Amino acid sequence: MAHSEAFRQQRRKLILAGMAAGGLGTAAWLRPPAIRDGHSHYFRALSRALDASGLATPTLVIDQQRLDHNIQVLLQHLGHDFDYRIVVKSLPSVPLLEHVMAKTGTRRLMLFHQPFLNQIASSIPDADILLGKPLPVAAAARFYGRHQADQNDFQPRQQLQWLIDSPRRLAQYEQLARQRSEPMRVNLELDIGLHRGGFNYDQLLSRALLDIEQSRWLSFSGFMGYEPHIVKAPGPTDWLWQKAMARYNRYVSLARNTLGRDLAGLTFNTGGSTTYQLYKGRANTITANELAAGSGLVMPTDFDLATLAGHQPAAFIATPVLKLQEANRIPGTPGIGRLQRLWNPNRARAVFIYGGNWKARPVSPAGLTTNPVFGRSSNQEMLNLAAGVPLQEDDWVFLRPHQSESVFLQFGDLAVFDARLGEISRYWPVVPEG
Repeated sequence: MAHSEAFRQQRRKLILAGMAAGGLGTAAWLRPPAIRDGHSHYFRALSRALDASGLATPTLVIDQQRLDHNIQVLLQHLGHDFDYRIVVKSLPSVPLLEHVMAKTGTRRLMLFHQPFLNQIASSIPDADILLGKPLPVAAAARFYGRHQADQNDFQPRQQLQWLIDSPRRLAQYEQLARQRSEPMRVNLELDIGLHRGGFNYDQLLSRALLDIEQSRWLSFSGFMGYEPHIVKAPGPTDWLWQKAMARYNRYVSLARNTLGRDLAGLTFNTGGSTTYQLYKGRANTITANELAAGSGLVMPTDFDLATLAGHQPAAFIATPVLKLQEANRIPGTPGIGRLQRLWNPNRARAVFIYGGNWKARPVSPAGLTTNPVFGRSSNQEMLNLAAGVPLQEDDWVFLRPHQSESVFLQFGDLAVFDARLGEISRYWPVVPEG
């Protein structure tokens, strides 16, 4: 009886295997082709530079020539029509920021995190800072306490604009300013279509403007209206842009009429990496006078959009291969690994890397992929590749981050790659998070 049951199980496995093989055969034309090219010339040069530098742990690499290229593309689009404000969360390193500031000629920064605010005020004391999101009033109080202890040359009452998104937060900041006898410049966040908060009713906005005007401690410094929905929401991009800018223009007119004075010299901020190119040649049609951008200078994968045409990927995660296995094997279910290999030849072998589970996509060697069945790991992540790809233990593999603002902070100092010299030329420390 036991022999009969064993026979039936073996027969069932053979039938299933035959069905799978037949299915694979009939759909062979749908199978992905094997990619065996290995590293491109660019990534071979980068690998040599990393080896020569003595690095052997996961590293975030910035390509200086590509970074500078992206800066030039940005400047060409901005021309003399708009001031440029650098988004610090996307480029969270003081030397990196100083490099971009020198290349663009701006001292304007946008910050989103109180510890970053204290660090930048101390490290770049001549910066002009606009908050990119409203912070809890306790975070603002913490900034002033730390700043007073730091005793640097940054002057918040002239160089800092707090972002205010509601009447309640405005009252909180007015109270803090009064308690500290500390004049504050406040910039009001507008909802121009993203619907992520901010003023979106004329009456509330007029009331807020009058409250600021009547306050001894607050002064109105301008508006900030963020609009990334323009390139992502359903509908024609140009129509969404015009709709957002019409709303922005209307709010500026409302402020001018409410306050009864000219608003020249104030900060009217908008834009972002995904949208800044839409403003070229349109300065005369809108009241916004400065654009913010950051991620577009390093180009994580989330920014591979038509509105960033001309920009080049300038940031990569490099990590060593710890283990290389000639067969892709899934624990407890060896048949799945075989079926994966049969369907996709780029899952023939398994690579285990140093670290992993980053917000990133493998890019080199070409064809390198994560395994959806084995699962993710932050310690030794499995990646798959085809048989015959020239890769061995201790070689480097490369991934592109999906974003820069959090991923950049996970690797310690940024390694700056000078492609002209073929070397890691310097290291840029990241800004501490706390």
